Amino acid sequence: MSLRHRLAQELDPSLKQTPGLSFTNKIIVVVILCSLFLAIIETERSIYHNNEWMFFITEWVFTIIFAIEYIARVWVSVENSSCTSRIRYMLTPAAILDLLTVLLILLTTLGTEGFILRLARLLRVLRIAKLGRYSVAMQNIGRAIYLRRFELIISFGIGVFALILSSSILYIVEGDIQPDYFGSIPRAMWWSVATLTTVGYGDVYPITAIGRFFGAVTAVVGIGLIAMPTGILAASFSDAIQNIKNNHSEKD
Repeated sequence: MSLRHRLAQELDPSLKQTPGLSFTNKIIVVVILCSLFLAIIETERSIYHNNEWMFFITEWVFTIIFAIEYIARVWVSVENSSCTSRIRYMLTPAAILDLLTVLLILLTTLGTEGFILRLARLLRVLRIAKLGRYSVAMQNIGRAIYLRRFELIISFGIGVFALILSSSILYIVEGDIQPDYFGSIPRAMWWSVATLTTVGYGDVYPITAIGRFFGAVTAVVGIGLIAMPTGILAASFSDAIQNIKNNHSEKD
């Protein structure tokens, strides 16, 4: 067995012959969790300013580890039969995410305050998405959701249509009476979003009788809009869990 194949088994759970994570992947998971923890607590200014160098050094250490991981994954990617070339692997979402986690250090060095630093912190928190590749269950759930993407897109399209329609109606009905809130369709969209999602902040609401009628109709429609993607996702999770059970049964 070549070194590249052994390393591929260490990095790719699908190639590993025994259940559970390899020692290398366990280390990477710990590094991801530590990076996530530091990215969260460094948003507290009193902690960050008193330990700025510590955060800077640890971020460089994490970046070096992630860079080594990225290079190794690109090198061994051809060991997987589903990947025909390294370039093709580098264009996959997982590889792009790995590359972004390495390039984050550039944002940190470009600015120590303001928007750039906040953006870098946000992107570091998104490293939690890397954990998905280490869980077969998460991969099955993601695959099940992907198979139902068309249903989700349709439900999203219906939601956008309901948003535009309800905003337009309230603009016509309440626009002259409450121009600050319903004086244009974009302004009325804030009310529509809060109503369709059943959040109901209460800071903006119709005051005319016909406006309240359409507001009630919009709220009822919102319940259905929330139920549609919820049902689709529930079916996706059910399919994923059933696939996991079937795989376990076949192995037994």
